[in-house]
Amino acid sequence: MRASVIQIAVNEDESVEARRRRVAATVREQAGADLVVLPELWTTGAFAYEEFGREAEPLEGPTYEAMAKAASDAGVWLHAGSIPERDPDGPLYNTSLVFSPSGDLAAAYRKIHRFGFDKGEAVLMGAGSELVTVRLPVTTLGLSTCYDLRFPELYRGLVDAGAETLVVAAGWPERRRSHWTLLAQARAVENQSFVLACATAGTHAGVPQAGHSIVVDPWGEVLAQAGAGEEVLTVEFDPGKVAATREQFPALKDRMLGLQPPRRP
Repeated sequence: MRASVIQIAVNEDESVEARRRRVAATVREQAGADLVVLPELWTTGAFAYEEFGREAEPLEGPTYEAMAKAASDAGVWLHAGSIPERDPDGPLYNTSLVFSPSGDLAAAYRKIHRFGFDKGEAVLMGAGSELVTVRLPVTTLGLSTCYDLRFPELYRGLVDAGAETLVVAAGWPERRRSHWTLLAQARAVENQSFVLACATAGTHAGVPQAGHSIVVDPWGEVLAQAGAGEEVLTVEFDPGKVAATREQFPALKDRMLGLQPPRRP
């Protein structure tokens, strides 16, 4: 399986529409890949909180249309990163879109864990409530977004739902880049899955981005990693390695479920 992880630079001097056209063109250049992955909130920037409301769009808005067309033109499965979605009957959501090679929407995932504690995304956007997987011809994707990476129970749920390749779309800050690499490898090892983690480059509202998108195999080995700037990271891997790893080292079978908290003395 061939995957292209597109690390996009999000800078304030480029309009959303210009970036949308540029990214669509880059997706089209990946014809021949099986899967293309884009990062989180690349239209606005993950830390450009003031832009969320102004640039929010319905699910089937301009980014949906541009990415559906790009996926169809390239003939690829496209994880189109996430957008600030405006639900006409509710709040904003940080929503990822996945398109099939025919340009049809295969899945939408609303980010469950919102970053910011008592500000930013945590108060401006609603929380998703459903785990989402997508069945491709040779693997099943489990979808997640940025801050989700810190919550291992989400990935256990995805594995229980059949996920073999965990996709993380992110806008991760440079100051915590070491966590980015560490957590991506941890999620791969503990779930015996491939991890494709795609981050942004550039600066979002004064927050330098980590870049360093990464692809990790089920043993935690880094197959490829980008640098700090805009880059297309292309990697070939064998999805069959997931089943082989889980058979060779069947740690997932030893999970102890339903443990009770300690009794109070």
